[in-house]
Amino acid sequence: MEYRQLGNSGMRVSKLCLGTMSFGNRTDEDEAHRIVDTAIDGGINFIDTADVYGRGVSEEFTGRALAANGRRDDVVLATKAVARMGDGPNDHGASRYHLTRAVEACLKRLQTDRIDLFYLHITDITTPIEEIVDTLNTLVKQGKILYVGTSKWPVPLIMEFLWKADLAGGPQIVAEQPPYNITDRRAELELLWTAQRYGLAICPFGPLAGGVLSGVYRKGQPIPEGHQFKEVGQKDHHQRMAPEVLDLVEELIPLAEARDVSLAEFALAWCAQRPGITSPITGPRTVGHVESALRAAEIELTEEEMARVDEIIPPGETVTDYFTIFKRMCRAVNEGEPLGPF
Repeated sequence: MEYRQLGNSGMRVSKLCLGTMSFGNRTDEDEAHRIVDTAIDGGINFIDTADVYGRGVSEEFTGRALAANGRRDDVVLATKAVARMGDGPNDHGASRYHLTRAVEACLKRLQTDRIDLFYLHITDITTPIEEIVDTLNTLVKQGKILYVGTSKWPVPLIMEFLWKADLAGGPQIVAEQPPYNITDRRAELELLWTAQRYGLAICPFGPLAGGVLSGVYRKGQPIPEGHQFKEVGQKDHHQRMAPEVLDLVEELIPLAEARDVSLAEFALAWCAQRPGITSPITGPRTVGHVESALRAAEIELTEEEMARVDEIIPPGETVTDYFTIFKRMCRAVNEGEPLGPF
């Protein structure tokens, strides 16, 4: 396993990050423990969760798995807060009131004394940046969080945070977690080069576009039973299964077949190999999915293969509105609306 510097920090993380969003949702606790063990045994030292995943259940599963295997200090443990965790007016957001309580709750569920990387999960434009910086600075000084990251933040807001943190002597952002995959390359237009310029790690989620790049969904074939998309071109809130996406899949599959790997492994390897990418987050539901991700971590695509992907979908282009759901989430938090499942 390759290990990479996490932005401007001195911490090193594995080339892949284990995402736990499925824990307590589509993955029961026994399988979750096996997933964590398999990932760590395979060299992954970076685990990502969030308070809102299952309203704390994912963190609880993760905490108990690390307590059971005794490997807590072998991993960089990341979690997030800001998204709605209750019906009250202060049960969401990046205020000092909410973040302070959220961090305490995360520590308890994770059974740990510190959060190695704490992400601001979504934007909150109602709380002044100065208050956010000051709150995070206090939490760092208390030793409850070590490093700070953002998730789904636009570049102007990231730059404002960096500026205000520099003025206040507060903790700098060391990582951003955006959506990024072959179906939606818009992060390349501004975010990736900005992150490289200012020393931010990019730890993208959704490298398989929510399963679209798994190879399970094929043009002209029925959707398999038990999978989240029920029909091609369904008019839901994220439009990940548009017909154009399946056209893209059909062009990518020959590249994976030529490598004798699955499309999922090819797509994950591509993401991990892109300039500016530190550690894509793989979100397995089963041990088999983790084992596939570990195989992808060993793949080095050729310049010709990378160039062929650029021909199929040029840098900065998209064939899906993958980001729409996350824009809706941020708007809901800022307007005090319920998020619902995501």
